[in-house]
Amino acid sequence: MSDLINEPDAPRLIYGLRDTGYNFKTAAADIIDNSIAANATEVNILIELQNDGRKFVYFGDNGDGMDGDGLFNAMRYGAPVRESAESLGKFGLGLKTASTSVCLSLSVISRKSPEDPLEKLTWDLEHVADANAWEMLQEPVDGDEEEVFEELCGEKGTLVVWAKCDRILSKEYDEPGGTREQQAIKRLRDSLAKHASLVYYRFLDEHDSRERNISMTINGDQVSPWNPFFPERSEQVLPVAQQSIEIETESGDIGYATIRAFILPHSRDLTREEKEKARISNRAQGFYIHREGRLIQDGSWLGVFGAPEPHTSLLRIEFDFGHDLDDAFKVDVKKSRILFDPALEEYLRELLRPIYREAGNRYRRTKQKQLANKGVDHSSSNRDVAGAKGAKRATVDSVDQTSQSATVSNNRGQRIRIRQPIQDQVNQDSIHIEAVDSIRSGELWQPALRSSDSATYVTGVLLNKHHDFYHKIYQRAAANGYAVEGMDLLFWAFAAAEQNNSDEELEPIFRELREEISLNLRRLLRDLPEPEDAELDDEE
Repeated sequence: MSDLINEPDAPRLIYGLRDTGYNFKTAAADIIDNSIAANATEVNILIELQNDGRKFVYFGDNGDGMDGDGLFNAMRYGAPVRESAESLGKFGLGLKTASTSVCLSLSVISRKSPEDPLEKLTWDLEHVADANAWEMLQEPVDGDEEEVFEELCGEKGTLVVWAKCDRILSKEYDEPGGTREQQAIKRLRDSLAKHASLVYYRFLDEHDSRERNISMTINGDQVSPWNPFFPERSEQVLPVAQQSIEIETESGDIGYATIRAFILPHSRDLTREEKEKARISNRAQGFYIHREGRLIQDGSWLGVFGAPEPHTSLLRIEFDFGHDLDDAFKVDVKKSRILFDPALEEYLRELLRPIYREAGNRYRRTKQKQLANKGVDHSSSNRDVAGAKGAKRATVDSVDQTSQSATVSNNRGQRIRIRQPIQDQVNQDSIHIEAVDSIRSGELWQPALRSSDSATYVTGVLLNKHHDFYHKIYQRAAANGYAVEGMDLLFWAFAAAEQNNSDEELEPIFRELREEISLNLRRLLRDLPEPEDAELDDEE
């Protein structure tokens, strides 16, 4: 065979490339990347829904622009490598594959200076199929397009036009261009704005000097940056000496990635406005991967740690690398995913393990404090005990507040002296069972002798608000009054039995039993997560 050139079938391939995994937001980001690579300082996006249901998306920038030859090369599948290696563009495919994942017709209109004519080329997939050839269309720029170019680009730059947008929405509407479809397009604009505010936050933030600044609008509304690390309130906890990581590429070259770790404050410590800025959630924890300053992946542990869980929701990792490490991280064509080498995974696991643990501890401490302050209703249990007849308990002969001791008659005999909390002026509604902050020994419960009038003392049980059993089990059970009552009466019965069978010799044994049971419960519940706000809200 003298000729081994085997060109692909034009219609099958150009339609097949529509399914490379883009969605509307990642496709739009690829076009924005091209604008930034062209040194634009303004990027303006317009998403339009016509009355007849036709949809158009326009991306205008005031960047360098292109002449006829430059535009022809840019429209080629597998465009030439850019002059700047740091460019956000990578494979020379993004403009075409991103666009046609959403639309059947892609037009690009551009010029390098106000004096130059507007150049225009179009890929129309239906035309490629009809011609059965890799043939673009070269149509004149009409008046409407000139007007949009002037509005979105200014005197020079590039305008990308998506027409025949058959994949812009996830469903078709019975009334094209109607109210429901208009609402869907509005949601699409809002979703894109939120996505762009994160992906390009360094470029959009005029106070962030790491990247040059650009402004961006979507249908005339300014896109504001959202910094996921919430630097106003977060703590960066990775020492400077550990923030640079040496990476060896497959070719043997050495490059460097940088890493920082931020622990955000708990949402309970934030104002409503700060909560909107922090956006703390399980899905938002993990690595935020930046390539050339542009975010390409967010909110995942990438195999370094397990699945996201509430205890580590305050931890976010900033990871940066440049184009020179693209091969090392297996950057995909959409620039939306990377892979960590197993050796790097292990290194990052060891580097971040103490920080991962500390983030979990901070979450738990704040959560436990919140739960300790959240009440569980023990009033029904107190009424049950007050109304109970025949429950066996010690008879109190006298008490000594100074020594926190009492003389009782119980199963051990008459005038038995026992030491335990002696409390008076207690609210009658919580005299038998009460959750308290005052237990510092680690015990889940303590028996007490309590009085509402400093005269008549009755058996009571104090529950430790700070024990895992109280805030992991009691708090979850709060929606079920019978469950709370059942546990309350059980602990009250333990307390009454201890008072009725204790003396100076047996007191240490009862105390050791309480301590051991409380310790075992804490260990058994160690891996049970704290109840989340949604669980507590449901219970209310």
